[in-house]
Amino acid sequence: MESMNSLKELGGRLLVVYDGHCGLCDRSVRWLLRRDRGDRLRFAAFESPQVAELLERHGVSAIAPETLLVVRDADGPGEQLLVRSEAVLALLGELPRPWPWVGAGLGWVPRAVRDVEYRIVARWRYRIWGRVASCPVPPSGERERFL
Repeated sequence: MESMNSLKELGGRLLVVYDGHCGLCDRSVRWLLRRDRGDRLRFAAFESPQVAELLERHGVSAIAPETLLVVRDADGPGEQLLVRSEAVLALLGELPRPWPWVGAGLGWVPRAVRDVEYRIVARWRYRIWGRVASCPVPPSGERERFL
């Protein structure tokens, strides 16, 4: 199967837009890929030309990405951009048990508190997890899950 080349091909899946040069983001994408047994997620780096218009529509700069974003109904009438902890909760909700329960538990923490913690991790991510010289190429069995 060839890789997707359009947002219209998502078929109701969530689109995870991540920083392709961030070590934490790279590890997070690999973690999500291993757990997404229901095939509910698709991935695109901020640097991907396929997401440039989407980012522009929402006023997000690809120059200073927010670690990761999640888009529901990309290119559809109900397109919704989720950021920071709301993005994480949406992702957990798409994974098999016990992850939706973990997300529900975290949802009880006020969003302002979750987002402060998220911003702390985002601020230190390069120092702790490093930078990836270039966006890693996914193995052939996973390429269809990337834009």
